[in-house]
Amino acid sequence: MSSSGAGRHLLLDLNLADSRHLSDVAGIERLLREAASLAGATVIHAHFHHFGPDMGVTGMLLLQESHISIHTWPEHAYAAVDIFMCGDARPELAASHIESGLHGKASSIRVLERQPAAVSV
Repeated sequence: MSSSGAGRHLLLDLNLADSRHLSDVAGIERLLREAASLAGATVIHAHFHHFGPDMGVTGMLLLQESHISIHTWPEHAYAAVDIFMCGDARPELAASHIESGLHGKASSIRVLERQPAAVSV
């Protein structure tokens, strides 16, 4: 755990992404693995599911530093990405790589600084 808290949690909404990329389960897994590596995170498990031809993908990378998840809707040209990392990992690098790789044209990002509650004993 980093000295600044439990980690940074980024919520990324990608709009007007290229729909062809949003139904490519192998491409999405590759993109998220690259993003994790660029952020300095270590993948410990991956699971991805494709819902069928021209349909979306849902997937998750479990990281030593926490996780990256994605849900895509090609029919709406939309992807929702959740990136939570602790320690020295840099989730903003992962977010930038994913946005670029999915050809996002308009996005929003929310950043949460996760903090454990002070507990008195």
